[in-house]
Amino acid sequence: MGLAAAGAGVLLAPLKPPASLSLGLAAALLALPRLAPGAPPARLELLHTPWPSEWIACPGAEGHKPGVYHFRKRLALAGRPAHFLVHVSADNRFILYVNGTRIGDGPARADLAHWRYETFDLAPALHGGTNTIAATVWNYGATDPLGQMGDQTGFLLQGDTPGEAGADTNTTWEAEEERGRGFRPTSGAELHTYYAASPAETLDAGAADWDWQTSPARWASAITVGTGEPGRYPAATPRGTGSGVNSWFLVPDPLPPMEFRPIGPGRIVRTEGVTALHALPATIPPHTAAHILTDWGVMTTGYPRLTVGGGAGATVNLVYAEALVDHQGHKGNRNEIAGRTIAGLTDRLSLDGGRNRAWSPLWWRSWRYLQLDVQTGDQPLELKSLTAEFTAYPFTERGSVRASDPVLAKIWEVGTRTARMNAHETYSDCPYYEQLQYLGDTRIQALISYVDFGDDRLARQALDAYDQSRLPDGLTQSRYPATVIQVIPTFSLLWIGMLHDYWMYRPDDGSLRTWVEHSRSVLDWYHKQERPDGLLGVMPWWNFADWTKDFDFGVPPQDADGGSSVLALHLVAALRDGAELEAFLGNADVAADYRRRADRIAAGVYRLCWDEPRGLVADTPAKAHFSEEANALAVLLDVIPPERQAGVMRAVLAHQPKGPPVPSGEFSPASLYFRFFVARALDHAGLADRYLDTLGPWRSMLDLGLTTWAETAEPTRSDDHAWSAHPNYDLLTLVAGIKPASPAFRTVLVAPHPGALTALDARLPHPAGDIVAHYARDTRGWVFDLSLPPGLTGSLSWEGRSYPLAAGPNRLDLRR
Repeated sequence: MGLAAAGAGVLLAPLKPPASLSLGLAAALLALPRLAPGAPPARLELLHTPWPSEWIACPGAEGHKPGVYHFRKRLALAGRPAHFLVHVSADNRFILYVNGTRIGDGPARADLAHWRYETFDLAPALHGGTNTIAATVWNYGATDPLGQMGDQTGFLLQGDTPGEAGADTNTTWEAEEERGRGFRPTSGAELHTYYAASPAETLDAGAADWDWQTSPARWASAITVGTGEPGRYPAATPRGTGSGVNSWFLVPDPLPPMEFRPIGPGRIVRTEGVTALHALPATIPPHTAAHILTDWGVMTTGYPRLTVGGGAGATVNLVYAEALVDHQGHKGNRNEIAGRTIAGLTDRLSLDGGRNRAWSPLWWRSWRYLQLDVQTGDQPLELKSLTAEFTAYPFTERGSVRASDPVLAKIWEVGTRTARMNAHETYSDCPYYEQLQYLGDTRIQALISYVDFGDDRLARQALDAYDQSRLPDGLTQSRYPATVIQVIPTFSLLWIGMLHDYWMYRPDDGSLRTWVEHSRSVLDWYHKQERPDGLLGVMPWWNFADWTKDFDFGVPPQDADGGSSVLALHLVAALRDGAELEAFLGNADVAADYRRRADRIAAGVYRLCWDEPRGLVADTPAKAHFSEEANALAVLLDVIPPERQAGVMRAVLAHQPKGPPVPSGEFSPASLYFRFFVARALDHAGLADRYLDTLGPWRSMLDLGLTTWAETAEPTRSDDHAWSAHPNYDLLTLVAGIKPASPAFRTVLVAPHPGALTALDARLPHPAGDIVAHYARDTRGWVFDLSLPPGLTGSLSWEGRSYPLAAGPNRLDLRR
């Protein structure tokens, strides 16, 4: 969202990508090759000394009150500089412009103790003479999305060297309040479900300063409200003329700029109240209520941009939805239009009759269907265009899967889209309803980032965030950053699993040791919950495990004194992962303690919860309830003896345990989310060739027209949920069978499980390059062609035998 040209106004979005080079200072310091060719390194002392610039605000801005503000500075230059690096932050957020060109936005979401700043090179947008550096800054205030932390409205810009000092924020900057823009609280009650994402926005076009970058009206000198302080080295004595209290401790944003590119327009699929329209532009007559429904084909995340003319007194609502619903509120086939209506987050615009008004929200939206609800007054309204800029983390797809079953390519495509829609400045569970970085989703998302995109930067951000979220008792928060504390102890354990995944897949720069040392506080907390018999007592906090029937709000059954096998098995997994990490880091005593605890808990689960007549692990020692979750984990962790594992998994998949039948009300199946663990258990039990047979729910979602994967089976709240994208990971690591054989992916194990397929092509990004596989079967058996990047070696495992693999091309003809 931004301006196309000087004087166009905050309400316009750019007509072309920004003509700027955006540099993350962390990248500049930790990996200089990431810098663009010719760009100088950023000034190192800004990481540990107070900044000469000051945080500024608009006079009259009331702390955390919702508001939108503009700031600008006139800067005279003798000529266009080769580079002009600045470091920029705001609370809550900013959009930066130079001479009317949108440069970038930020800061990436974080907490006050790790407040991000972005680094930009303004030189491409500067020229000799007078330049205007400007920013739109907003604070959601009481309408904050749950993932947006902050303190008070403020803006900060720091020149990198004395040569850029003229741009530093202080009282020489001008400020004004944008009275035409605002936020409308959006509640779960309005959307009939839980909602925690950004609020709806409003526009009063008659009150807006459309030419704010060039207009002389309403401007005043900015006031200072704090000083720029690096987070790791806060100044001993507050400086400046501001409050004397610094709330933001600055750290460089380690991530690249988010992708920002034009898409659309959507296809008009239905109109009401006006003659059928097929495309814009179109004119809506006076005194007309019109409804124009557009279908964008697939789910997207981006900034819609509506351009209108005339229509004084008209209102336009933009309604966003993942799917349409019938009169009973059911979604059904997502491609169907007839007999269905739209409801959802709604931005509201009141128009003033201006000839060329272009509006875009300050924060991105998520939608497949977007409807314009128009009510005109005495004047006709010209709808000139409805387009959008796509935004997401700038992943580049490197992994791929194609097979003799063409549906697998479609499953891969939808999974990749789901992963992208849920990756921005942080991961998110769902882009429409929450936009929160939850650990249960993030562990799966990070694995997909490794094998689909070969990128660990967003995962490292998440690992840091969870580390920073830890509470005094030692547990992490379940989602972070977030303004409301929520604790799911099982998710704290998944953080340790996520550390183990990172250790196996990616080269480490030294951060792993710190994370592992801090993870001990989680396992120390759990040690206090362990009973003498090896199980856990009645667990505090919200012990979510899975969205499935008979799990009370996701919490597995417990007896009066606790004893949940599902919760205990989560702890076993974390202790074993922690033991491997500690041993790797040389902490043999800690590793040995973790192994002893894990073995004792595992033995307790089997001794107290194994039901011999049914051949299953029960959810508690009372043996009144059983679940796919408990048995999948028990197989994966070898709690169930190896000779029994295949039988347990076959019975669980069929929901037909041997012996006395388990009544349907006493058995919980795994959800889309927990099938991630079920897939690992199938592989562990030697049944990975059954994996492709378990993709029925994903095939059903394709039949229903979903273009991203849903949160749960129908009926589902969210049509776009990160954790359900794990088939992308499964197809590469189970079906193609490509996985690390040693930490940092120094060696590879290829153990294919193609099931009934006759051909499979796969590509998996590795830190040294791409692993490329082609498998083909005829009547005599399989031929495996594998290409490994330089320096990588490993082995192929097939039908009980192992074959060495060398760097470069490998052909193994294993036909009989």
